[in-house]
Amino acid sequence: MTAPARAADDSGAALNALVKARLAEDAGEPAAALSALTALASHAPDLPGLRARMLDQAIEAGDLAAARSAAMQLWEAGDRRFDAQLVLLVDAMRRSDWKAAREYLPGRGDKTGGDAVSRLIQPTFDGWIDVGAREKAPERHLLAAGGGRGRPEPAMLLEAALVQLAARRPAEAAALADSTMLSDRTSQLVALRLAATLDKAGETASAEGLRRRIALAAGNREDPLLLLPDQPLSTPRAGVAHWLGLIADGLARTPNGNPKVPLLFARAAHWLNEDDWTVRASLVEALDRNGQPKAAMALLADGGTMPPVLEMRRAELMADAGDLPGAVTRAEAASAAAPDARSLIVRFADLARRSDDKDAAGRAYLRLEEALGDSEEDWTLHGTLLIARAELLLQDDRWSDAEPLLAKAVALRPEDPAVLNFVGYSALERRKDIAASLARIEAAWKREPQSPSITDSLGWAYFLVGRTDEAVLLLEKAQRGEPGNAVIVEHLGDAYWQAGRKFQARYVWRAAALLAEADMATRIEAKLRDGLTPATTAP
Repeated sequence: MTAPARAADDSGAALNALVKARLAEDAGEPAAALSALTALASHAPDLPGLRARMLDQAIEAGDLAAARSAAMQLWEAGDRRFDAQLVLLVDAMRRSDWKAAREYLPGRGDKTGGDAVSRLIQPTFDGWIDVGAREKAPERHLLAAGGGRGRPEPAMLLEAALVQLAARRPAEAAALADSTMLSDRTSQLVALRLAATLDKAGETASAEGLRRRIALAAGNREDPLLLLPDQPLSTPRAGVAHWLGLIADGLARTPNGNPKVPLLFARAAHWLNEDDWTVRASLVEALDRNGQPKAAMALLADGGTMPPVLEMRRAELMADAGDLPGAVTRAEAASAAAPDARSLIVRFADLARRSDDKDAAGRAYLRLEEALGDSEEDWTLHGTLLIARAELLLQDDRWSDAEPLLAKAVALRPEDPAVLNFVGYSALERRKDIAASLARIEAAWKREPQSPSITDSLGWAYFLVGRTDEAVLLLEKAQRGEPGNAVIVEHLGDAYWQAGRKFQARYVWRAAALLAEADMATRIEAKLRDGLTPATTAP
């Protein structure tokens, strides 16, 4: 007589756990969702899809024990999903169970979309598993990765050199490194680890040559992962972890991709080697992209000294969480800790501007100017920095301080339409030397007549000098290009009024009022009430 009551209790408990799991999943709380799903499994262990959901949430929560349990149950039930395979591979490698790892590696046997991923990871897993098992020539898997289609990708060849170093064959590794071209970003990142490992093995000349080629291939691009400290690789776990971390980083950069895919690779990498900076960086990005910024922040706030580029990433996450002052302080310290990394100063400047900290932004711009060289690219950047510094001064109505910077920017970049337009319009707003300002804006417009902002500047300049009909035509064109730009819409309304088209002016002003912020909204309200006056004309 008690069985039906017990069944009813189980059914109610299962439903309660299911609801809790769904709510936790929707709230982005994977640990809570996993706990609820575990409770659900105790009441309804055969519920379809349950183990897959548990695996998903375990990966998001970073719970390897729970992920392994769910993956094993799926695998033994014949559901040989790629995420289950990867978790079981990682678990086997953590236990140095090379026999089990080999069995899991080709274990899916499907011909669906997993083939491309398998080709990407299998040679590396095979090579490092053979290192662990002390097999001969473990690099053969990577050297054969071309599959008969020609020479393998450079990244695979450099990974093969890493495997040779782990197998204590440094001379062969150095020779392979010396003969491999760095043709893409991934090869540069693998080369960075290879250089550190060659150094550790005493192959200093090869390591230095590789670093010179990395710098040449990267050019002036300061890749965040290339800014991380050198970390040599010597163990199978570390080797596979760094490779999975690079895959995760690449997938996270793919537009419109599924965020759970890079998270899977980054979690697997972190479970294998949590001390690897590249792995940590890739997991931070994967978590943030997957809507888990708190978990990303926790990875960068677990104590100890971090590389400056990761300190900068922590500052950006702090800003996203609302702590703008703290973010600026941390960003400035991070950029100061790596004074040769201009990209970190740029990111510090961006955070300072975002937080409206003009003093900090000014310090960042001055530091960037001090870091400039004599290349054409640096001269162009110098002009941009002068404009940025002048803009900060203009926000505080310091025209006399900004004017020399604007003049210098024009001297550096006399053909640049963005510079000509900014300098001309800034003077025009303050009714300074209207003829010269008009000439600069006309020169800018001739170079970029399709730019709505430059077209607006020229139309407004014509309005100010009384060329109303020309102003209307240009401002209408600008408004068609950027119908949501409140400044352009207000300018057009003022020009309509000046042209005697008062009904259209009021109609356009009403549209501008819907887009306007406080000061502009007050000015437009006065125009709608009293018409256009010198006091209510747009600046």
